Amino acid sequence: MTDAPRVRAFRTWSLIHTWTSLISMIFLLMLCLTGLPLIFHHELDHLLGYEPPLPEMPAGTPHVPLDRIVATAAATRPAQVVQFVFFDKDEPDAVLIGLGKTLQTVPADSFVGLDLRTAEVLMETAPGAGPIGFLLKLHTDLFLDLPGKLFLGVMALLFVVAIVSGVVLYGPFMRKLDFGTVRRGRAARIKWLDWHNLLGAATIVWALVVGTTGAVNTWADLMLKLWQMGQLAEMTAPYRDTPRPETLVSLDRAVATAQEAAPDMRTQFIAFPGTPFSSNNHYAVFMAGNTPLTARLLKPALIDAQTGALTDMRAMPWYVQALFLSQPLHFGDYGGLPLKLVWALFDLATIIVLGSGLYLWVARRRSRASRAAVPPSRVKASEGAAR
Repeated sequence: MTDAPRVRAFRTWSLIHTWTSLISMIFLLMLCLTGLPLIFHHELDHLLGYEPPLPEMPAGTPHVPLDRIVATAAATRPAQVVQFVFFDKDEPDAVLIGLGKTLQTVPADSFVGLDLRTAEVLMETAPGAGPIGFLLKLHTDLFLDLPGKLFLGVMALLFVVAIVSGVVLYGPFMRKLDFGTVRRGRAARIKWLDWHNLLGAATIVWALVVGTTGAVNTWADLMLKLWQMGQLAEMTAPYRDTPRPETLVSLDRAVATAQEAAPDMRTQFIAFPGTPFSSNNHYAVFMAGNTPLTARLLKPALIDAQTGALTDMRAMPWYVQALFLSQPLHFGDYGGLPLKLVWALFDLATIIVLGSGLYLWVARRRSRASRAAVPPSRVKASEGAAR
């Protein structure tokens, strides 16, 4: 009797593990398969020509003014307006300009990459261009935008529940076996069960990290919208009814003002006046730190687009910072190529765990169906023969 509650609890956890795994299985396999090349998205884009290498120039070659960079990008798309400027900490001599049909278009309709040293156009592309762009869109929202993101977020949470329930089941299951045991002399289903449990145990921490950060990333649009309606609206409230200036102050001056306010930080992203990440009257210059951790934490400086004066500068709310930290962690972008290779190995192991879990479920159902198809008389006869 004393074992009855334990048995019931085991069966309950087993049901939870089975059904959370099965419901999310197909989508998780898709996420792991598409996520594998996305780990190396920079390297693959370079290889495929979507991120052309910078021309060789002497070290320390000075950058041309940003106003010239923006004017060059705008000239490539006369029917569009400049919305955003993106800087890459790994490519300090390159910049990406986002342009759209209107200032409010998000994401941008097109991107132009330029050399900061010469203002030469390096690339012209559209969002989601190339095979990596296709895989990224499939991986993040199934081409369904916000509904797709939220759906995949639910699948990621089910994955986390499946991991936790698997941990609960692993202890009782392995009570009579040494860790890492694979019973090679047994039936194929038993051997795959042992591999499933071993690889599942080996990837627990990684799978929890990737599953949790994946769920957080699916809420990005909602978090940014909350920031826009909250902190950003508060910072720009005095200018709410003021029209956009006809003539904007120099972008170089706006960046210099932000840099003076945060001399230990670097410029990572600039939103032009009238875009969703600023106001009609401000450049929003997003500053980042210079360490691997603080490089992901942004602090927007609002620069008056008419006078060039700093009007406000604040760290973004904790939930946005959590989002920024989770995004690179999800793809292993913190430690360069070595960490990416580790991420890829764990991704492959997780694909095996998911595939073996599906195989075990099918094999178990077939085994039960085979037993149910045997006539009771034959079962009794075989039992009598066994005696």
